[in-house]
Parts: sequence; structure tokens; C-alpha cells
Amino acid sequence: MRFLVLSRNASLYSTSRIVLAGRARGHDVSVIDPLDFQIVVSRGRPSLLVGGSAVPRFDIVIPRIGASITNYGLAVVRQFDLMGVPVLNGAVSIARSRDKLRALQLLTRRKLNVPITVCARSPAGVEAALSLVGGCPAIVKLQQGTQGIGTMLAETPQAVHALLETFWAMGQDIVLQEYVRESKGRDIRVIVVGGRVVAAMRRVAKPGEFRSNLHRGGKGDRLKLPRAYRSVAIRAAKAMGLEVAGVDMLEARSGPKLLEINSSPGLEGIERASGVDVAGAIIEYAERYAAEQRGLSRRTLEARIADVIHDERVAPRRLGRAAQNGAGAGRRKPALLTNGRGARRAAS
Repeated sequence: MRFLVLSRNASLYSTSRIVLAGRARGHDVSVIDPLDFQIVVSRGRPSLLVGGSAVPRFDIVIPRIGASITNYGLAVVRQFDLMGVPVLNGAVSIARSRDKLRALQLLTRRKLNVPITVCARSPAGVEAALSLVGGCPAIVKLQQGTQGIGTMLAETPQAVHALLETFWAMGQDIVLQEYVRESKGRDIRVIVVGGRVVAAMRRVAKPGEFRSNLHRGGKGDRLKLPRAYRSVAIRAAKAMGLEVAGVDMLEARSGPKLLEINSSPGLEGIERASGVDVAGAIIEYAERYAAEQRGLSRRTLEARIADVIHDERVAPRRLGRAAQNGAGAGRRKPALLTNGRGARRAAS
């Protein structure tokens, strides 16, 4: 088969491991920087060029889209979708996972547990937001961020106000999140491929740091994943519509709490910690996925994309009596996300 890996740098660990795993199984594997593509939009004939020449036909595309090029990278992935080329993580699913609030909204809709999260866009709502997440310390997060970048621990209300006002002035969207004390700087990373858990590790933050990301100096340890965590990881990947996902969870007293879902999870840390050939598992699944997609009509492919989008639509909810009577008009209430177990939920 002809495989294409979309990656800005062929020498990155994760990219090179996928390439080597594919070639070890006899495949022709190419790596192209998403920014090198020219997207050609014309009636009924979507196409892609590289260096002025038409892109050859590939059997499957494996996107490794970095956060810094999300918009253009997703446009390239969408174009492959429209051309009928199987893509291991579609553009809609990647976009879902990149937006922290959107991802949490979808997860809680599936009754999956997350830390209480509030999105506010006005200083008037900060005190209420802090109360909802249990007060300080609280987590302040950029709505779009990776590898722990843009995630801060605010110890006091004054720190929360200062951080929010600074980021709002910069035009950034922020979420305020419950600090799960019992996690103690630890979390769990699970790799899900094709609806199956293939590897897991526990990440532990370095001394003095609350973020357990390996890029922030955290340490990864092999983990035998409990059944409850395995089930939540699989359901979370399915909720995002991702074929390949890195699922991050906290170990709370109430059970697993989902932090975020990564559509291009790094492989180095988890392969070393778990001893599992994750790249090989991705290639094996890509073979099956490409074979399943081969021969499907364009109408069927377009219907699948439409189904993914339709899945996000929520039936209108009845307005409460107070809302019908206009109570609270003029006030901007923060959007609240909880675990969906009978608690209040509102989307921004």
C-alpha cells in the first residue's frame, strides 16, 4: 500500500516511527509537510498539488497535524476527504479535539466524567465561575493548547482575575477548571487505536510542577489499566470520532475524569514507558481501515462526514420559567460543564 504521513518534520520521533513501522510491513510510506500542499478547489474535481505537480494516489493518509498549523492542516485533511482518500482521523474529529471546551461538551453529552469546567468571557462572571469549580486553587487553560502550554495553576482569586484579564486582553479564549487535589500531579495517558486500547502509562509531574506532561519534565511509568479507565478511554475516542487518540485522564476519588483528547499523540514517551510498539499498531489498523474504505462510493463517504457533523447537534431544550419570563436578562452567565450525572450543563 501507499501510505502518506502528514507531518512538518520527517525526523520527529513519532513520524519516523510510523514510517519505519510501515516500511517494515512492506508499504511505500511518504512524508509531506501539510504546508507544502496547494489546495485546488474546482467544481466536482477537488485536487492537491505539491510543487506544482498533482499529488499521486495514496491508499491512506495518517495526519500528524501540529497545533501551530491547525487551520491549514485541517484544510488539507478535508481535501483528502473530498477526494475520497481514507484519512486516519478526519478534519472534523481533529478540530473537535483541538478545542478543549468543544471536546468537553461532547464528552459530557456522552455522560463521561470531566473536572467541572467553566467558560466565561466577562470579569463579572469570574466570582461565580470560581465558586462553581470549588474555589482556589483552580486551573486556568487556554481553550487551544498542547503539551501543557497555556495551562496554569491559580492559587488565589486575585491570580485568577489577573490571568483571565491578561488573556482576554490578548483575545484568547480561556476555561476555568476544577483542581482535582487527589490526582497530586499525576494523570494517565492511554492510546486508543481503532476502538481498542493498545498502550497506557501513568505520568508523574516533576517536583514543584503540577503538570505531568513529559514535555514539562514529567516521568512516564508502565501501567496496567483498570477496566473502568479502559472503557472510558474507548468511549472518549469514539465521542470525538477519532480512529487514533491519546486520552488523558485524572485518577479522582469518583473514578476517571477526562482531561483532554489528543488527535496526534506523541509516541516516544508511551512506547518507552509501556514497551508497546504503538507505531506498529497504528500501521496494522491503517491497513484494515484502508481496505474497508476501498470501493466505497463518494456519496457514502460524504454521508459519513455528514453523520459526524450531525452527531454534535443537540435537540433544543425547554426553557425554564425564569428564562421565559426574561429573568436575568442582560447578565452574562458562565457556561458550565460537569459530569452529566444529573448536574447542570450549559454550552457556551
